Amino acid sequence: MNPPSDFFFGVFLFLLLRLLSLFYNLSRFPRLTPAPTPKRPSASLLVPARNEAENLRRTLPSLLQQGALEVLVLDDGSEDGTAEVALELGRGYPGFRLLKGKPLPSGWTGKNWACWQLAQEARGEVLVFTDADVRWEKGALGGLLQALEGVDLLSALPQQEARGALVTATVPFVMGGFFSFLPHPLLEALRVANGQVLAFRREAYFALGGHQAVRAEVLEDVALGRRAGRFRLALGTNLFAAEMYRGYREVVEGFGKNFLEIHLKNPVVLLGSAFYHLSLYTLPWLFGRLELGLLGLAERLLVQAALGGPLWPALLTPLAPVVLLPAYLRALLPGKRWKGRVL
Repeated sequence: MNPPSDFFFGVFLFLLLRLLSLFYNLSRFPRLTPAPTPKRPSASLLVPARNEAENLRRTLPSLLQQGALEVLVLDDGSEDGTAEVALELGRGYPGFRLLKGKPLPSGWTGKNWACWQLAQEARGEVLVFTDADVRWEKGALGGLLQALEGVDLLSALPQQEARGALVTATVPFVMGGFFSFLPHPLLEALRVANGQVLAFRREAYFALGGHQAVRAEVLEDVALGRRAGRFRLALGTNLFAAEMYRGYREVVEGFGKNFLEIHLKNPVVLLGSAFYHLSLYTLPWLFGRLELGLLGLAERLLVQAALGGPLWPALLTPLAPVVLLPAYLRALLPGKRWKGRVL
């Protein structure tokens, strides 16, 4: 039994709205550009790290070469040699410090507690929080500081890297979806921030209460963005690259811990989102609406091109909503875990 024609007319309208947002963002979304690191304002690069030995081998060397005042890595109870790897790579670099994380207090998420400890130790005029899986390119810190002028908080969106078919089908689909979801001014108004790279003016960070003020939030980046005064969201795909998940199990656990929060902590909104994405990108192919299937595919190809990644992951778009269904289900279940901790 085929859905009624009105259903697919609605699919067409939603795809059209996404394309209009995409075309706006292609020309108006702010993009960071590489620049030399200035002496002022001084910057502290702050890396919370729990079981991140493998990632730090890939990302810490480029952080150490950015010319920051200091690079602080906090080992948050790792069990994989994170501290030893950080010390090995940081040896001989002025400004590098390895901090040992204190036990997690009640009422805090692990990342927020790690970031708050880092902020207490930092000496820079600018505090830059970056995940251990984010690789910084040459000139990234200079470009970030340049874009921070006139605002209190800057969130940069890295290029998303993925390996393996299931990870490649899902991570670029989810993380790139913002670019065609809403025009940039609305994304900024909603304070859509990405915790992979967050840069604060020091006084603004502590004035809004820092990570202590959002201690229990899973989406601490958005929560901080909503507390900040002047906020800017920019595309940093030519300066930063992140590899969030290295297997499908991590995809399900990682997105599963965030999806309910992203959807306003409302299960109805969450399930509506799953149906929305299936309707736009999968059902047209199943019911022979080739023109709509190709329209959705064209949208995602343009998104991939705009974000600087390879184009071929967009070809997996019809599969992505289906492969993500376990993550939606996981989001509805209790006992979520991440990095060995119950959230």
